Amino acid sequence: MNFSRQALLGIGMIIGGSVMLYAMVQQIGDNSQPAPTLAMVESSSTEQTTQPPLTTDIETEKRILAQKQKERAARVAEQERRAQQFLIEQEAAEAEALAKARAESQQYITNTTAADDSDSAAAKKKDDTASATASLEGTESSESADSNTAQAAAAEKLKTAQQQEAKRQAALKEQQAAKELAQRQQQAEQAKQQAEAKRQAEAERQAAEKTAAKKQAAEKAAEAAKKEPPKSPTDYEVKRGDGLIKLARQYNVPVEALAQANNMSPSTSLQLGQTLTIPSRKQVQRLEREAAAAEKAREAKRKKEEALAKKSAEAKRDAQQKLRDARQQVKETDAKGSFGVQVALANDQAKADELAKKFQAAGYQVKTSPTSRGVRVIVGPERGKVAALALKDKINSDPKVNTTSAWVLYWR
Repeated sequence: MNFSRQALLGIGMIIGGSVMLYAMVQQIGDNSQPAPTLAMVESSSTEQTTQPPLTTDIETEKRILAQKQKERAARVAEQERRAQQFLIEQEAAEAEALAKARAESQQYITNTTAADDSDSAAAKKKDDTASATASLEGTESSESADSNTAQAAAAEKLKTAQQQEAKRQAALKEQQAAKELAQRQQQAEQAKQQAEAKRQAEAERQAAEKTAAKKQAAEKAAEAAKKEPPKSPTDYEVKRGDGLIKLARQYNVPVEALAQANNMSPSTSLQLGQTLTIPSRKQVQRLEREAAAAEKAREAKRKKEEALAKKSAEAKRDAQQKLRDARQQVKETDAKGSFGVQVALANDQAKADELAKKFQAAGYQVKTSPTSRGVRVIVGPERGKVAALALKDKINSDPKVNTTSAWVLYWR
């Protein structure tokens, strides 16, 4: 608008100068040369006839200026339209981001990892918004100075929208944090309640088990009291299908005690009509004590026999070792000839043969020799008296032959 005024003012000054120049020329011509007035007039007419092109240039300049004003107005309107469209797109993006944030907030309740994705998406959208703003501002800066106000307004609106978006995001994060904290507290409370319920259930189960155990023990005690042996001995007549085991279970008496009270073996079969004595409680206790004492005596006897057998075996091994050593130590200085070990003197040959078989079964070499006093049973022979003495010690300690009267004699 200022440019148009200056152009019009310049055009007016040019026109005024032309008119003044024309007047001066005409005045000079009137004073000096009256004749050429026509020529001056013609010249003036010629100048007047040539003046329209200046007027044409002014009109053209006006049209050009008007066209430029229209173009400038169109550019400003286009910039305002673009700014308005950008604001609309920004509002749509904000609405879309808000909806997406709400959806992500709902999803975050079930899956906390979605919060990071939401923050990343929001940050990316902010970066895109900042990039678009920078691009728009760069585009607007290339326009004319008349669009600065619209650009500043759009930038201010965009900044306000960004601040509102940041506040909304902060509020959304606080809301999500509060929901997450409430959810954790609820989960902790539920876990505590479950643990308490489990502890109470376990305590109730243990109490029920104790009660059931006490009841079962009482029932067993009552059942045992019912099946206690009689207080005094009772006679019983055997019926068909009876046996010691059955009667022992029926009267709660040990089978061994029932058999011992009737002087029989626990495996004895009963006869129909046979009379048995059912021992009393005191008799059962006495019989059990006697059975325990007898078992203890048997155990002691068994241990004693095992000890004797072990001792005898050790003596036999020692005698065998001595015999081996004596046989190895025989020297030429020993008594010449062979020696035997007389183990018995039988009354007759039959008795001697019987004794010989027993010693032969134990692994000895046996011979018999008749004498005036009876038949000798001799084990051997051994080379040297030392070996014969060792053989005698072995025979006397051998439990298989069970003799202690063996003695050495000269064989030949």
